[in-house]
Amino acid sequence: MAARVAAAKARKIPAGEAAGLVASGMWIDYGVALSQPDVFDQALAARKSELRNVKIRSCLSVKPRAVLECDPEGEHFHMFSLHFSGYDRRKADAGRCNYLPVNLGEIPDYYRRFIEPVDLVVIKTCPMDDAGFFNFSGTNMWHRAVIERAKTVIVEVTRGLPYCHGDGNGVHVSEVDYLIDGDDLPAAELPNPPPGDVDRLVARRIAAEVEDGACLQIGIGGMPNAVCTLLLESGVRDLGVHTEMLVEGIAGLYQAGRISGARKQMDPGKIVYSFALGSRRLYDAMDRNPDFMCCPVDHTNLPHNIMRNERVISINNTTQMDLQGQAASESDGHRHISGTGGQLQFVRGGYASPGGKSFICLASTYEKRGERRSRIVLELTRGNVVTTPRSDVMYVVTEYGMVNLKGKSVAERALALIGIAHPEFREGLERQAYDQGLIPRGVTF
Repeated sequence: MAARVAAAKARKIPAGEAAGLVASGMWIDYGVALSQPDVFDQALAARKSELRNVKIRSCLSVKPRAVLECDPEGEHFHMFSLHFSGYDRRKADAGRCNYLPVNLGEIPDYYRRFIEPVDLVVIKTCPMDDAGFFNFSGTNMWHRAVIERAKTVIVEVTRGLPYCHGDGNGVHVSEVDYLIDGDDLPAAELPNPPPGDVDRLVARRIAAEVEDGACLQIGIGGMPNAVCTLLLESGVRDLGVHTEMLVEGIAGLYQAGRISGARKQMDPGKIVYSFALGSRRLYDAMDRNPDFMCCPVDHTNLPHNIMRNERVISINNTTQMDLQGQAASESDGHRHISGTGGQLQFVRGGYASPGGKSFICLASTYEKRGERRSRIVLELTRGNVVTTPRSDVMYVVTEYGMVNLKGKSVAERALALIGIAHPEFREGLERQAYDQGLIPRGVTF
């Protein structure tokens, strides 16, 4: 231990002194979700009057950011997010947060090849372990790449995070410039609402496609999580997990003995993920548990890694799909609401996996201004961003059915999607499809 201490360069300083290292015009990195700093954030906000044009990269803010709350006009701090949370979305609506379009699994490469060196990165971590590492907890993502490129590295140490095993899941004291004390508050939780009737209908169709030994990727949202509930009821066993986000439902399957990872080809026996967000139950399941492996996002999300496992089951949400199969999952017109995330990469990796299947799920309708509207449409809302192209979409699932679009013509796709739309809208969609030439007249299938 004495040799490690001698090699260390990190110096402990107050949060105010750490915030004093920031100058106007700098690029700061705040990390992702549970790793975003709180004490430093408050100290930096306190310097508002001294600073201008400080640009902060972040992802999935799970708490209000003091630098935004103190600066409603945006004269001092600007946030740039790699994926919106609900808070980030509200701040974007107010003109205080801007989105960076990314495939999440490529972000480490962006930092190493394209993004200018970061002036300062500050990441919340667990206390230093016996080997001299500050564990990133349940959020590995691209932190290693940022640290490699940062001019100054600060860690905000807290006892409120679970300690998580995983390759490269931490930074050594010799790589850190400054340490500050965190607030030791428990990790922020993301409530998981119980699945509704539509969620369960969709989930039941997907769960019926999952075989013993399949390898799961579960995306964020009620529908994908409902699949885990249905899998518990189905009795399927010996599952594996290779996912971007570790969700509540996975912990339930693990604790019920349904996940072994024994049939995985990549990281056998391990629940592999890049970040976790859920309840205390999820964090307790992960804490110091070697069955869970928190890895960089280029390990979890790159399609050529995903496809190494057999029978991958990729399950993701979308908010709108046109009759050709384009999935718009991240915006409402020009209003950005979430992000590309890993959806496209898991759709591709799941399809390429031997025996694999990718599912895009959606409720057939939604309510807007008291009016029921179809999520399956002739054409996407003006300004809507396509997350998954029509050529990549495999299975599409609503509460009214499931179709596989692979190998289908435009006409066959349109008819298949009309068939799983809400019955109230099917006649109108079919008429539009014929009027616009998507379905040739006189042809039958």
